[in-house]
Amino acid sequence: MRTVKIEGMSCQHCVKAVTKALEAIPGVTDVKVDLARGEASFEEAQPVDEQTLRERIRKAGYRPG
Repeated sequence: MRTVKIEGMSCQHCVKAVTKALEAIPGVTDVKVDLARGEASFEEAQPVDEQTLRERIRKAGYRPG
């Protein structure tokens, strides 16, 4: 399980947007976003490039921590 910090989330819409963005990355499964902690955790079927991860979070409108 990999965990990343995400800044700028404030509601359940944010949680859904981040979940959708991370699920769109090949190899990412079982995404769980914790609004209170400001983080997302997920399983990787294959290693996910850090730059790809950060880019997807930014495109969803949030800041990778």
